[in-house]
Amino acid sequence: MSSGEQALQSLVAGNMRYVGTKLAHPNQSAERRLEVAKGQRPFAAILGCSDSRVPPELIFDQGLGDLFVVRVAGNVVDDVVLGSLEYAVAHLGVSLIMVLGHERCGAVEAALKGGEAPGHVRSVVAAIAPAVEKVKGQPGDPLNNAVSANVEMVVAQLRSSQPVLSVIVGVGKLRVVGARYDLDSGWADLIA
Repeated sequence: MSSGEQALQSLVAGNMRYVGTKLAHPNQSAERRLEVAKGQRPFAAILGCSDSRVPPELIFDQGLGDLFVVRVAGNVVDDVVLGSLEYAVAHLGVSLIMVLGHERCGAVEAALKGGEAPGHVRSVVAAIAPAVEKVKGQPGDPLNNAVSANVEMVVAQLRSSQPVLSVIVGVGKLRVVGARYDLDSGWADLIA
C-alpha cells in the first residue's frame, strides 16, 4: 500500500469481510511466513486496547506482516508507545496509524468511575482522565462518550507529536485516524 487512503480502504474492506463472516484470511500461508521472516513492510499501524476481544488482525481480516500493532490498556500514548509508532512510520514506511478504541472499555470505565486506581493502573487512568473530563455532562452514555473522546484525544496527540509524526503528517505522507469498535456487531466505525 502506498498511501494512507489505500491503507484505510484495506482496513475497511477487511472489517466488512469480518462482520459479514466472509473472511479471506489473507497472508497466512507458509510462503507468507517465510517472506515476512526476511523483513516486514506493514501497510498500517494500529494503536489498540489490550482487551482480548479486540484483536486487530482478526477484526480487519489481515495476515502476517500486514499490520504493525501496538496494544496497551485504553489505547493510551506514552513514550514507549510513541517510539514504537515512530519506528513503524519512519523505518517501516507505514502511511496510516489507526487509534482503535472500543465500547465497554474497562480502562476508560475505571477513569470514568474515578477514585484511586491500584498500582500502575493509576498511570493508565491518569492518561484517560482528560477525555473523561471533556465529556462530563454531555448527553448520551458517559462511557461511550468517554471512549470516543479518548480516541479523538490520542489521534490529536499523534498528529501533533514532535519531532517525527507531525512532520510526516504535515507533508501528507501519514494519515492518523480514530475508530471505535463495537463488540456486539464487529464494526469498526471511523470517528476521528
